[in-house]
Amino acid sequence: MSEIIETDAGTARITWHTAKKARLVLAVSHGAGGGVDARDLQALAAVLPGHGVTVALVEQPWRVAGKKVAPAPKTLDVGWRGIWAAVAKPGLPVVSGGRSAGARVACRTATELGAAAVLALSFPLHPPGKPEKSRAGELLGAGVPTLVVQGGNDPFGKPAEFPEGTFELVEVPYGDHGFAVPKRAEIGQEEALEIITGRVVEWTRTLG
Repeated sequence: MSEIIETDAGTARITWHTAKKARLVLAVSHGAGGGVDARDLQALAAVLPGHGVTVALVEQPWRVAGKKVAPAPKTLDVGWRGIWAAVAKPGLPVVSGGRSAGARVACRTATELGAAAVLALSFPLHPPGKPEKSRAGELLGAGVPTLVVQGGNDPFGKPAEFPEGTFELVEVPYGDHGFAVPKRAEIGQEEALEIITGRVVEWTRTLG
């Protein structure tokens, strides 16, 4: 089921994947160069409802408008704030999530919006090749329980590059920024996705 939401940044869209006996809502958005058809988001939407988690895939206004490039971070935050009432409407705790730029949005707004936790998929710790331009402060400042799922070969930040913090970090071996694994890898693509969904299922059980 899709729902159109008007925000101060434009028209957003939520696609609901509803659990029969939901105890949580995972509201999760895409990155700056892709949509909710990303392999990890689709895998979560397929698996989590069977474990009591309703998944709301959120398309930011710029994406709904057909633009190819995301706007500035402040504008992304405005769009995310605008959909929050809709994802909170079921009256359940809401996990704020996103991949890449969407993970940054989730971290920046978690405390303000009253998120129960943050799921950060492929958190872009720094631009590729520029580790000095760290965005660790956004992750460390989330202020709620946070799970980072990171590809072992992510050019935006490999797991070993992350600072110590209260967040949990799961590595997807061989995975790039989109969690794609090369054919020569010791694990296949489906196994990589199972690592993601399995760990997220375990983590959500600790939340309620």
